Amino acid sequence: MPLTVARALGEYRALLAEHGVTWGEDPIYYVRSMATDAYLMGTTTFWEVCYGMLGARYPGMSFKALRERFDELDMDEVVRGVLAGRVLENLAALRLGEEGVTVEARTRAVLDGIPLRTTLLVDSARPEAVTVLVDGRAHVVGPGGARLIKITNRSEVVADGLPVDLSSLARRAPAARLRVRAGLACKWSVYGEHGQGWYPEGAPERHDYHVMPYFHGDDLVLDVPAEALTVRVTRGMEYGSAEVTLTPAAGEETLVELTPERLYDAAARGWYGGDMHVHLNWAGDMVGTPELAGAMQHGEDLHVLNLVAGNVSSERVYDSEALEHWAGRDLPWSDASHLARIGVEYRNDLLGHLYAFGVSAPPSRFHTGFLGTADWPPNSVACEELRGLGAVTGYSHPFHTPFADADAPDKALLWGRNCSSREIVADAALGLVDTLDVLSQTSITATAVVYRHLIGAGNRIAVTAGTDAMVSFARRGNQSNPPGWARVYARVDGELTATSFAEAIRRGRTFGTTGPWLELSAGGRGPGATLDLSPGERITITARSVGPEVERLEIRTADGVLAEGPPGELTAELVAGDPTYVVALATGGPHERSFTDEVYAHTSPVYLDVDGRHVARAEDVAWCLEWLDALETLLREEGVFETAGQLTDHLDLIGRARKVYRERLT
Repeated sequence: MPLTVARALGEYRALLAEHGVTWGEDPIYYVRSMATDAYLMGTTTFWEVCYGMLGARYPGMSFKALRERFDELDMDEVVRGVLAGRVLENLAALRLGEEGVTVEARTRAVLDGIPLRTTLLVDSARPEAVTVLVDGRAHVVGPGGARLIKITNRSEVVADGLPVDLSSLARRAPAARLRVRAGLACKWSVYGEHGQGWYPEGAPERHDYHVMPYFHGDDLVLDVPAEALTVRVTRGMEYGSAEVTLTPAAGEETLVELTPERLYDAAARGWYGGDMHVHLNWAGDMVGTPELAGAMQHGEDLHVLNLVAGNVSSERVYDSEALEHWAGRDLPWSDASHLARIGVEYRNDLLGHLYAFGVSAPPSRFHTGFLGTADWPPNSVACEELRGLGAVTGYSHPFHTPFADADAPDKALLWGRNCSSREIVADAALGLVDTLDVLSQTSITATAVVYRHLIGAGNRIAVTAGTDAMVSFARRGNQSNPPGWARVYARVDGELTATSFAEAIRRGRTFGTTGPWLELSAGGRGPGATLDLSPGERITITARSVGPEVERLEIRTADGVLAEGPPGELTAELVAGDPTYVVALATGGPHERSFTDEVYAHTSPVYLDVDGRHVARAEDVAWCLEWLDALETLLREEGVFETAGQLTDHLDLIGRARKVYRERLT
């Protein structure tokens, strides 16, 4: 490891030790929420509880005003509110009621008397403040309040002047050993009662979106209890899973050999899957290392990994040292079918976040608008610089709220600094951005709607996927998923290299997916192609899917759904009229193979020009113009600028984009 990278990782460990999961970052709303992440995996009501608590405190206050008071919330009380009386495998509860004290817990196994480390939620229903002693330290819990306290099952807890019995937290189990082997690097889950996970020595205790424990590698040994366990293995989305339930013998080593079945082989067809947005370090409950990232990439059989350097809420750019050292070069664990690079996440919470893949050197600027600094220059300046450094650029985790085809743009724009990709409509019109991450940890269906408006308005940008997975978080919902839980597949000419993969993306030869394989053929051509048709010319369009999670296939044009049907294969005929595009979608409900709340795959378009004219559907162009009007209003009302000229630069960008769209109407 380069000395500069090793030194940076040491600094991150010191920040974690001093500040905990936030690493001392400026406590804006998404930084403050980090303190809750480890305890709220698998829940969906975090924001409802937050705004409910604020609404009860400030009746009649507007949503915008409530949002500005987010920092008043006690995150420990938010955790208590979201859990609503439930206890977790990593969180016990000490209930302080009017009639006394009770402990609630899911009892966990411990080996050889090793202490169990966990967290105690002190949950008070009393009208007065209460003091609880934990290992001699006093913790004051306010009236009706809550407090999260790190403990072990050997901690001494005193409430109401009496010792609290913590025996329900842990039970001693006889020890055994497992050796797990697949013959190739895989993702493993070993778990027992209450989903308690077991890991090889030194492996981080990671959990995915389904709150399933996991680790990566092959031929690994781990200490486990001699009781009923499930061993499960898989290897990314191109594979199924295999599992076995067994009870290993106490004091002995038991070999488990499992190999997941392959569902499809993308590389054999010339397609390679990548995750364009993964963080090695971004604050977190652990420090991410290159070795761990490499093990995850190979264990998921992820062809392309883009580890992005970026800030959180202050000036520090995490992994900038790694970018400085490895910019323009493959990372050391790359091989013929696994390519890893250090890239960039360029961030402005008002205008949106960008990823950059394939940069040859660090950019001069990584972020704007943090700590009260100006929202200047526009993101377009970063796009131009990053492209000048050889990068493919695309907007990341674009939109957060449900959004339908018929909705007005302001519903997707929202107000406030919520990382939405607001400048995309201007940058796409001016040809300054290559892609949109339709697949991400934010709303996929909402982003897909915006994407189709953009391409319907004549913008030629590709579908990509960037999960925002974070190696430095072991428990954070879908951000502690392994990289590549959503992927962009790109059809590459020749060998897999950073250059060939980037070129395939620029040419729009892509589809994004949470797992299913998806093919599109229009007139015998695939995504990224352009067919120049004559009016009345007829073509055949076919979509094909592979994957047990698909429930529905769709073929869409700029005018909407052309055909729909069950998974497998769907065919439709199209008679050329106005210029349009064709895309295919594969969708489904929640599924164990999908590490978000839906199954989704979406291709980039085959463009159908007619008599040399490109698609520029009037309704989509008008939609984009309305978006630009709303963006101008947002910048005037919420943008931070040091001079009038800084706002003027944004308005000039919007003006140039408006001109492009208006010209398309003619």
